[in-house]
Amino acid sequence: QVQLVASGGGLVQPGGSLRLSCAASGSISRISSMGWSRQAPGKQREWVSIITSVGSTNYADSVKGRFTISRDNAKNTVYLQMNSLKPEDTAVYYCYTDTGAVRYWGQGTQVTVSS
Repeated sequence: QVQLVASGGGLVQPGGSLRLSCAASGSISRISSMGWSRQAPGKQREWVSIITSVGSTNYADSVKGRFTISRDNAKNTVYLQMNSLKPEDTAVYYCYTDTGAVRYWGQGTQVTVSS
């Protein structure tokens, strides 16, 4: 079992920045990739970004160039630096991690972009 605790969400004005964090605990030796998805009100969950165990990254087109994913393996933590935020980035952001056949999800953190 892996437990994920996400933090860092909040209210920010358009054009602003936020940094999300997600700390993993439990069977962390089995963790490979880590990433983020988001779900806006009334919409399906949308994949945002992923980082592999060796640091390769990928992003959804909607956030490419604005968001940066990183991880600190010593702290078992994945980060999402979000810059140039737009109102359409408003959503609950969920971190996840893959341990082979199983994907674990964190509890979600709310990001609201509004003036």
